[in-house]
Amino acid sequence: MRTYDALALFSGGLDSILAAKVVAAQGLDVLCLHFTSPFFGAPGRIRDWRKTYGLDITSVDVGDAFVRMLAQGPKHGLGRYLNPCVDCKIFMLRRAKAMLAEYGARFLVSGEVKGQRPMSQRLDALNIISRDAEVRDILVRPLCAGLLPPTQVEESGLLDREKLHAIGGRGRKEQLRLAREYDLTETPTPAGGCLLTEMESARRFFPVFRHMTSPCAEDFELSNIGRQYWNGPHWLAVGRNMSDNNRLEALIGGDDLVFKVRDFPGPLAVGRCRADAGWDEEAVLGAAAVVASYSPKARRSGGPVMVNVGGFAGSPVAPIPDRGSAGGWREPSWEDAAAEKAALFGLKTDETER
Repeated sequence: MRTYDALALFSGGLDSILAAKVVAAQGLDVLCLHFTSPFFGAPGRIRDWRKTYGLDITSVDVGDAFVRMLAQGPKHGLGRYLNPCVDCKIFMLRRAKAMLAEYGARFLVSGEVKGQRPMSQRLDALNIISRDAEVRDILVRPLCAGLLPPTQVEESGLLDREKLHAIGGRGRKEQLRLAREYDLTETPTPAGGCLLTEMESARRFFPVFRHMTSPCAEDFELSNIGRQYWNGPHWLAVGRNMSDNNRLEALIGGDDLVFKVRDFPGPLAVGRCRADAGWDEEAVLGAAAVVASYSPKARRSGGPVMVNVGGFAGSPVAPIPDRGSAGGWREPSWEDAAAEKAALFGLKTDETER
């Protein structure tokens, strides 16, 4: 296996690209780690990134471990929705540190800029991250190093501190100047891209944490697809198009139910529930009614329609198409989630507003 001098956290945003470039420009070999989960990451873009930016990049799937961290309640709180920004960076640095020996690397690189993000890039947050990840001596932040005390990596002479930068604040002027200096033909916006920071996605994710006993990454993959309905511990994902249907089909688990209108065109739907709940006939009939409601021809038939339910002994069932209001099925809302957020994750009230 090829060895490297440094491992760099790589989101695909401009700061992470520049951080790796600054270190590589000193003649050091850098491997960029692109962490992926149902909430963040774009492994399909790695080939293009390698070609565009001239960086060595590898994908690292951390889905299940990240879900466990979040389900246990982030030590440093959540942002406005479900984003554990400080704990997320600690998590990634710990994982990267554990990979140093595998690649023979001596230090870590991060694209953080002091003062750029209000939750995770304040000076106190940067110090907390370094401390709790136990990487204070081996973490270099090349873009804002001049605003921070020198690290052992710099003091050892492995890196020339004079060639690192002192960028601070939320502006991007200096980053864009550096991008021109490195002849970057594409200058992406700040990374973002984390679905946990978005209300639309967070409202889909919250019921999984709320109702599933031990959620896993695959549960959140399912919650990313199609239309989402919940009725207590019972969960229904309904495809919106052929792409959704194919993705749902790939995620069908051994205990899941599969719904399909029998005599009319309609979507595929997957039913999942908490292990101790099970599906009774009432829950199945209500879910089938929701699925049938997304078949225009079934709705226009004016009466009960047959819905095949794979995995259910009483299949098929014959509901009247209904969008779920009568049977307790409803789409999750962030308003409902926000009311329960602090209690579920063990947070103080003010921590939910950061």
